[in-house]
Amino acid sequence: MNEQEFIPKKYSGLIPAGTTTWRAPSNIALVKYWGKFPDQIPANPSISFTLSKSATTTSVSYEPKKQNSDGTSFTLLFEGKPKEEFRPKITTFLGRISRYLPFLNEVHLKIDTSNTFPHSSGIASSASGMAALALCLMDIEKGLVPSMEPEFLMRKASFLARLGSGSACRSISGPIVEWGMHKDLPESTDLAGIPYNGKVHQVFQDYQDTILLVHKGEKTVSSTAGHDLMNKHPFANRRFEQAHDNLSGLIGVFETGDLERFIQIVESEALTLHAMMMTSLPYYLLMKPQTLSVIQKIWAYREQTSVPLCFTLDAGANVHLLYPLQYREKVLQFIKNELIAYCENGQYICDQLGEGSKKV
Repeated sequence: MNEQEFIPKKYSGLIPAGTTTWRAPSNIALVKYWGKFPDQIPANPSISFTLSKSATTTSVSYEPKKQNSDGTSFTLLFEGKPKEEFRPKITTFLGRISRYLPFLNEVHLKIDTSNTFPHSSGIASSASGMAALALCLMDIEKGLVPSMEPEFLMRKASFLARLGSGSACRSISGPIVEWGMHKDLPESTDLAGIPYNGKVHQVFQDYQDTILLVHKGEKTVSSTAGHDLMNKHPFANRRFEQAHDNLSGLIGVFETGDLERFIQIVESEALTLHAMMMTSLPYYLLMKPQTLSVIQKIWAYREQTSVPLCFTLDAGANVHLLYPLQYREKVLQFIKNELIAYCENGQYICDQLGEGSKKV
């Protein structure tokens, strides 16, 4: 993959007016991406489960600019209301990708977006949001390039989404997506998320993810700031090596269905992510006391029942419970009996592996 392939030749025809709508899911990383180089290049590879119900739906209406002006032009609604605090990130994103979508300088966009889950609380809302927006913009470009193949559209959408939020490149497709160069994955690239094409054991085909909403408020430290703190982190290089090793381990796990090893890798990755936050300068803590209580409850439950339930965390306080479909009723009962007390307003989301983004 080369970024030059995403720079279009001159478009044929004028830009029309229209509307397009896409739904993009969130994703939960098993091997975490934490630390990056300029242009959203990851410092280590990552791999994720694409979710199904936790998603962003974005509609983009577009029309030629009524007045000549430099740069991009857009209005933004989040769940039907103006959201000015989102504007700087969208402005930066559109500026980054205008080289690859030159029509952006000739249109006015009306962006209307909504989530099925709380944004900025560690459920990768920026990932699904940027993925949905990138797909809408690619759909507009397809109208200017009718010969564009669907596979190319999705590949370029992943490339563009990365420039808005790194993990967004893993929200285009599914059910398992890898991002970042890795020696055991010949097709891997730093430029986009690639659907994992290795062998996957039946036990992982319908894996469940129940998300405990421990804290629905915004994070005290953004993911962007957290990534930046890895630049001078004393343990950064060893962490990057660990991510490579753990991804190699998961390749074997996916093939054999070794759930014990899966649990070891996934939980270690989650705790390492937060350990990096707690040992950076300045250091910070995104877990809440309820997060730790839930983790300890999970460990005790697994020891007592042998149910292969494990947890993972994104950059926030909420806890993702991962488990095979056959244990769904047992896990949901465990949540109702012991874990719901740690959820804000008793809320949790029952989700599972999904196939990726869809045009609505």
